[in-house]
Amino acid sequence: MTILLFSLKTVVIAQTYKFDDILYGAAYYHEYLPTERLDEDVRLMKAAGINFVRLGESTWQLWEPQEGVFKFDWMDRVVDKMHKAGIKVIMGTPTYSIPAWLYKKHPEITVINENGEQQKYGMRQNVDLSNPVFNVYCEKIIKQIVDHYKNNQAVIGYQLDNETHAKAASGPAVFSRFLAI
Repeated sequence: MTILLFSLKTVVIAQTYKFDDILYGAAYYHEYLPTERLDEDVRLMKAAGINFVRLGESTWQLWEPQEGVFKFDWMDRVVDKMHKAGIKVIMGTPTYSIPAWLYKKHPEITVINENGEQQKYGMRQNVDLSNPVFNVYCEKIIKQIVDHYKNNQAVIGYQLDNETHAKAASGPAVFSRFLAI
């Protein structure tokens, strides 16, 4: 089976993966753990019969700590451990939780609600998904992640965004795109 992935303007054909087994897994957030326990978590996953994990969503600040500066070593370590344990990876993209630098540069990308109030930085899913500036930055980070992991044998697919929510978006980008349809 070949997995096709659609990323804003890009179609990516991931490696061919033969689904001989039912995938049994969970989301794993190693970056949120207060102590070093990756080896123990992998051991527990294997004991539970987990054969895939979803990694990486909601971590844009780690992937791109400064605009145009991309970091992968923190996730490469996790992916490598999963691969060595025979656990496949679905790589999540981090677009539903924007980094602080992006909000400081473009506060207009957050949702304008039905009362005309612009959302502030701090909560997840506070962006206007129809905002063209937001979409440009999403495409950049997604392309970087896909390009970095496209030949990694552990990564069998990508999840584009997580828990997409419009947050009652009522800003100009929403209206202009609605009228253009």
